[in-house]
Amino acid sequence: MTLRLLLLSLTPLILLSGTASASTEAAEKLLHSAVAEVMDATSHAPNSAALAVSVRPILEKYVSFDSMTRRAVGPGWRQFTVDQQKQATRLFTTLIIRTYSSKFTPGEIPTIKFRSAVSPVTGRVEVPTTVLYHGNYDDVTYRLEDEGGWRITDMVVEGVSLIANYRPQFDEQFKQGGVKAVIDSLSRSVSSQH
Repeated sequence: MTLRLLLLSLTPLILLSGTASASTEAAEKLLHSAVAEVMDATSHAPNSAALAVSVRPILEKYVSFDSMTRRAVGPGWRQFTVDQQKQATRLFTTLIIRTYSSKFTPGEIPTIKFRSAVSPVTGRVEVPTTVLYHGNYDDVTYRLEDEGGWRITDMVVEGVSLIANYRPQFDEQFKQGGVKAVIDSLSRSVSSQH
């Protein structure tokens, strides 16, 4: 009787671990596809500006810029109208894509070592990687969430979350001038990247 109770109590854990493993695998597969497509675009881009243009549709397919923007803006996001949210997301997407694509030299491909993914909670997977580029090693963890399909929702580079990096400046801008201040700041940042 005791063995039967033990087996019955462990069954949900066994089933959940199988589900978590399957979820982890699906998220890892998506991340591998995203990285492969970005690396292919990097190898064919003639310059950094062309790289930013060519990776945009790839990243928009795999990255939830809506979630990233909402989280980076923080509590003030609720005061944005739907049109302002769309504008902020479009600007933040452009800022992130241009900033990070400018870190790569077209034609030079980094070496990426994927480590074992973990699922800290249901619907969320973190995939740690080590990136070797121009002789430097960087630890990058990709955070993915199931939003009706797996999407990248944050990147943590050397322990610093992309979202957490922007949050304080957006908070300050919002406190100083509300929604307009955040959108104006994003517009200036995007304009200065040309």
